[in-house]
Amino acid sequence: MIFYFSGTGNSKWAALRLARATGETARFIPTAMKDQCAYTLKTAERIGFVFPVHGWRPPLIVRRFVRGLKLDAADLRSHYCYALCTAGDDIGLTMDCLNEDLACVGLQTDAAFSLKMPNSYVGLPFMDTDGKAAEAEKLRQAALQLQDYAERIVRREKGASPVHLSHWPRTNSRFLGAVFAKWLVTDKPFRVDEARCVKCGICANVCPVGNVEGGYRLRPRWKHDGSCVSCFACYHHCPHHAIEYGWATRRKGQYFLR
Repeated sequence: MIFYFSGTGNSKWAALRLARATGETARFIPTAMKDQCAYTLKTAERIGFVFPVHGWRPPLIVRRFVRGLKLDAADLRSHYCYALCTAGDDIGLTMDCLNEDLACVGLQTDAAFSLKMPNSYVGLPFMDTDGKAAEAEKLRQAALQLQDYAERIVRREKGASPVHLSHWPRTNSRFLGAVFAKWLVTDKPFRVDEARCVKCGICANVCPVGNVEGGYRLRPRWKHDGSCVSCFACYHHCPHHAIEYGWATRRKGQYFLR
């Protein structure tokens, strides 16, 4: 069983490829959270988690899901457990944070992997999408690396942890990550340029947490109810670049993986 979260498509792409390689079911975390988050594991079924890195940590929605997860198995720790995260650059202590959450439900990862994918976070002035050439090369390299990871997962290889770390993983995850989670995971800066908006409803349709109200012929509106995870799916999918995140996204690029 693979639990995944994705906003702009990178982690969904990885999760679905792993599902094909392992023959196991991929479940979208926001959909799973509408139910009881309770699952009965089959004999020898793997437990996988696939998600993007948000502020050098797992996304808040992933952390909440993991802490509330209920898995029925005769011996939970006998099930191979792995995690794969997608990142534009480095992951900091993302996997350490995940294992802290998994410990709450009696799990730990047997293996952890990271994939460098095209960057999609544009919420800070110095962060932007990759150029087309860099984007294509990242996707090419990621496809090759994911094939290797899938083979390791199929073999239930333990201790395999090829992850991308920075020079300051603790500072990034513990300090900057805390700042990110407290102040930058918010929908308050989102704005619509009404001169560009054609009220197509795409932004509302692609929001993975249902935080955007709108639809065809309706002006989009963010709920401001704490559900936003700052994945920027609404921004990246807007066909007329009518959505901005304050001043941070002015003249920046868009990216999503179909």
